[in-house]
Amino acid sequence: MTESVSLTVIGMKCGGCETNVTAKLKAIEGVLSVSASSKDKEVDVEFDAGKTSLDAITDAIIEAGFTVETS
Repeated sequence: MTESVSLTVIGMKCGGCETNVTAKLKAIEGVLSVSASSKDKEVDVEFDAGKTSLDAITDAIIEAGFTVETS
């Protein structure tokens, strides 16, 4: 099942940060697409919930050195 999520990511300041987050997420099996915006402090991810989870996506962003804001 395909799911989409928009995450608020704190700490992205430039295109290099966007590239870093995008590369980390695309390396996860099951991630189908990633769109990162440092301007909007947002990362949109489409993923196959049968192959990966929101927790794995969040963990990868944190490992890349950024903070995921939760509501």
